[in-house]
Amino acid sequence: MNIEPDTIISLFLGIGLAASVGFRIFLPLFALSFAAYLGVWELNDSWQWIGSLTALITLGVATIVEIFAYFIPWVDNVLDSIAIPLAGIAGTAVVVSTAANLDPVVTWSLAIIAGGGTATAIKGANAAGRLTSTGTTGGLVNPLVSTVETGAAVAVSTASILVPPIAAILVIIILLIIFRIYRKIRPKK
Repeated sequence: MNIEPDTIISLFLGIGLAASVGFRIFLPLFALSFAAYLGVWELNDSWQWIGSLTALITLGVATIVEIFAYFIPWVDNVLDSIAIPLAGIAGTAVVVSTAANLDPVVTWSLAIIAGGGTATAIKGANAAGRLTSTGTTGGLVNPLVSTVETGAAVAVSTASILVPPIAAILVIIILLIIFRIYRKIRPKK
């Protein structure tokens, strides 16, 4: 199987955006919509609608609402419980929408495993961190947690669109950090 450089770059883009979805659901989708609207990235034929003005405005409004909602203690925990399954779906969708020159079976397999899996792992870790923050500080530190998460979503989304290989490296670093934290806090047998 001969994989073209465009295919690898498109996968880096999709996986980077999927990781960003783990921090905020709508922000990476808005970033992808904006990039497609400006013609920076070509999307798969059945996903061209993401680059429409209607999608751009809708995702922009959803992004703003999501960011501000995460600054409300306790509401942020409710959002996390809803966002975990949505992260898997959105992570899968961004990889499917950006993957280029692959067989549909390979595209969907990579999208579900790498896109959905990455987004869900990051969102799950963030939700656990926020729950801990809420339990230990009564939610007082949650706005700081939200600021860090939003900043990470902006950074990873921007890197994904502008320099996808850097985004792939950021994803690996983020997943390694999550794995190390998990190993430190998991109960010993």
